[in-house]
Amino acid sequence: MPAITRLCVVTAFLCIALPSGLHGQSRPESQPISVTIDTRDPGTPFPHFWEQIFGSGRAILSLRQSYRDDLRTVKALTDFEAVRFHGIFMDDVGLYDPNAQTQNPGQAAQNAPPGQSPYNFSYIDQIYDGLLANHIHPFVELSFMPKKMASDPAALHAFWYKQNVSPPKDYALWDAMITAFTQHLIDRYGIEEVSRWPFEVWNEPNLDFWAGNPKQSTYFELYDHTALAIKKVSTRIRVGGPSTAQAAWVAAFLQHCKQNNIPVDFVTTHVYANDTAKDVFGSDEIIPRDRMVCRSVAKVHDEITASPFPKTPLIFSEYNASYANEPDVTDTVYMGPWLASTISQCDGLTESMSYWSFSDVFEEQGVIKTPFYGGFGLVAEDGIPKPALNAFAMLHQLGDHRIKVNSDSALATHRNDGAIAIALWNYAPPFGTGATYAPPPINIGPSKTFTLKLIGARPNAAVQIWRLDADHGNVIKTYDAMGRPAFPTRDQIAQLRAAGKPSAPKTAALSNGSLTVTIPPQGLVLIKLSSQVVAQ
Repeated sequence: MPAITRLCVVTAFLCIALPSGLHGQSRPESQPISVTIDTRDPGTPFPHFWEQIFGSGRAILSLRQSYRDDLRTVKALTDFEAVRFHGIFMDDVGLYDPNAQTQNPGQAAQNAPPGQSPYNFSYIDQIYDGLLANHIHPFVELSFMPKKMASDPAALHAFWYKQNVSPPKDYALWDAMITAFTQHLIDRYGIEEVSRWPFEVWNEPNLDFWAGNPKQSTYFELYDHTALAIKKVSTRIRVGGPSTAQAAWVAAFLQHCKQNNIPVDFVTTHVYANDTAKDVFGSDEIIPRDRMVCRSVAKVHDEITASPFPKTPLIFSEYNASYANEPDVTDTVYMGPWLASTISQCDGLTESMSYWSFSDVFEEQGVIKTPFYGGFGLVAEDGIPKPALNAFAMLHQLGDHRIKVNSDSALATHRNDGAIAIALWNYAPPFGTGATYAPPPINIGPSKTFTLKLIGARPNAAVQIWRLDADHGNVIKTYDAMGRPAFPTRDQIAQLRAAGKPSAPKTAALSNGSLTVTIPPQGLVLIKLSSQVVAQ
């Protein structure tokens, strides 16, 4: 989770591309980039690791209609498989209450007779039932501490919902709750289903989400108790950690598990594109926002390879372009090329990555005060699609086998239906950073012109082209024109929802097997050739 305390696819004709304008402004162009794609190349496996899991606001929010509406929206466009959220053990979910029975809490937690259990699974069942009804599996993050189990009831985090982050006052109570929780899930959903759910111990214990002291050794104690309790219920349940921020602790965590014979089925950690090299690598270098995530993924990948468990799957259970609320980053078309570039670089280094988050039904910093404040979600308040959602929808069309290309701003793939899908982008940094929105400047930088040579395609084949840029799929242009109202009217919300929809694809054609496409700064293009136009 991004801690508030961290630092606190085009109109085109034969061989002629028509650049899309930004608010009517003209742009200089860079030298054309030639990209050769051999459509006969079978490619290498390219699983959609970037869209299998999404994060979300805390557990109890999943009972809201707005949350479930956004869940269905993102599911329809990405077909994602799992959702991760914090706080399944928080008091607002109501799992643990020792006052619900009269025996000694430690004894009752383990041997409570019928009607005298300290556990109430009512909301937990509604939460997980709601996900499964939408064909989404839980990614189970085991957090935070029930206050009546906390060693320090006053150890409350700075988030608006003030979760308790202390260790348990008695590990017998924690072990019993983990056992009861795991057994209940198996009893309700069956081991075949629950064995598909990753169980992750806690969230970012290297930051202020864990009050154990010293942090690392006390977190390892928590992990040991949790993993062993889960495995006693069923060895088929997958458990992992350390769920750290800033790609930390992985080598030490795996060494600890080896030395103490503690089960670990996968590794999780987090990184955000504006994390610093000092925090992630211990260096003073300046790592650009479009490179930080995959530099970090590569670091952890290499640490696992060198560990006692070199085949352990790696899951980055949080990633995004920013851990802070930066409206010029997560609300804008910047996210299109940033996401495409990140996917291209991280391919082959991780089993999956969980984007934080799918929706702005989210309250870490309190109740949302305006729909576009730099929230982490793909869908803004009131079900308004952000450009990032359109980026995910476009990139979802990429295939499952990657074809080699001679450009770091291109991804070419084979789809299972025989089509070729190609992503092209023009990465440019955000127009502004920090919490204050900065509109696009007059001089926004050069457009990029790509000339594609598609070997093996029919020379005059038709193609479809989708675009995401300042004039396509960009709700912010409409929001700016409205004067950025903090509380849009119902009519304005309807206009914003319409403006946020992806632009319809345009049809173009190859000329002698070539296509030229011009992309403005912060633009993303998705090109698709059907199987009928690829020579067999």
